[in-house]
Amino acid sequence: MRTIKLGTSTLEVPVVAVGCMRINSLSNAEAEKFIQTAIEEKANFFDHADIYGGGKCEEIFADAIDMNASIREKMILQSKVGIRKGMFDFSKEHILESVDGILKRLKTEYLDVLLLHRPDALVEPDEVAAAFDLLESSGKVRHFGVSNQTPMQIQLLKKSVKQPLVANQLQLSITNANMISHGFNVNMENDLSVVRDSSVLDYCRLNDITIQPWSPFQYGFFEGVFLGNEKFPELNKKIDEVAAKYEVSNTTIAIAWLLRHPAHMQPVIGTMNIERLRDCCKASDVHLTREEWYGIYLAAGNVLP
Repeated sequence: MRTIKLGTSTLEVPVVAVGCMRINSLSNAEAEKFIQTAIEEKANFFDHADIYGGGKCEEIFADAIDMNASIREKMILQSKVGIRKGMFDFSKEHILESVDGILKRLKTEYLDVLLLHRPDALVEPDEVAAAFDLLESSGKVRHFGVSNQTPMQIQLLKKSVKQPLVANQLQLSITNANMISHGFNVNMENDLSVVRDSSVLDYCRLNDITIQPWSPFQYGFFEGVFLGNEKFPELNKKIDEVAAKYEVSNTTIAIAWLLRHPAHMQPVIGTMNIERLRDCCKASDVHLTREEWYGIYLAAGNVLP
């Protein structure tokens, strides 16, 4: 498994992150086998959030592997805070309380990375900064980042936050590629030219913030997967063609497409299937040609001006 530096930090992370949002669908034994397989595949970066399963996902994760200091050293743990029922909350009190809950559920003394989950309209950057300072000085969190945030929202936080924001978790897939598409359609009168994210892709590249694509196999907003879907015949035909060339699965190619982008992204996969996990990890060794990358992009229904 190839590794990259997470943002401007010295933390080496695998290019594929393992999302744990659905780990509560597994039995204890199944969860243990899944986590151990991920570690064996060198995909030892596990992404959590305090809202996944109402906190149960973090508990299941820790219990499945009988979390202890020895196994903790073999993994990188990331979690997210800021979503409450009916609201988003980046207050100092909520951030600190949430992290304490995460650490208790994960049975660990620290998080490698903490992300702010979704933008809070009532955010006070000074409160976020105070929370981050306490979490860093206490050793509870080593690195910080955001999720689903625009460049200006990040800049607002950076007005007060002194720690580098090393990651931004954003929805991105072959079929949900607006952050790429609008860059082709500069100053053109079509829907693809509409910039809906304040050029977050370029911003993150300019500021060395690692983009973590979430839902890399989904189209729409959790409408379903595009692989093997009759709604995307041309895309699946092209992906299968490329997969046959490299002697890998279509799953591998879908992740390899994201990894081919020079932004050095770290896709967060959500599968709980061990074979699909292994297929995702194989993407680390596949380097698509320029022709293949563009061919897949166009087959998804995207157009070039």
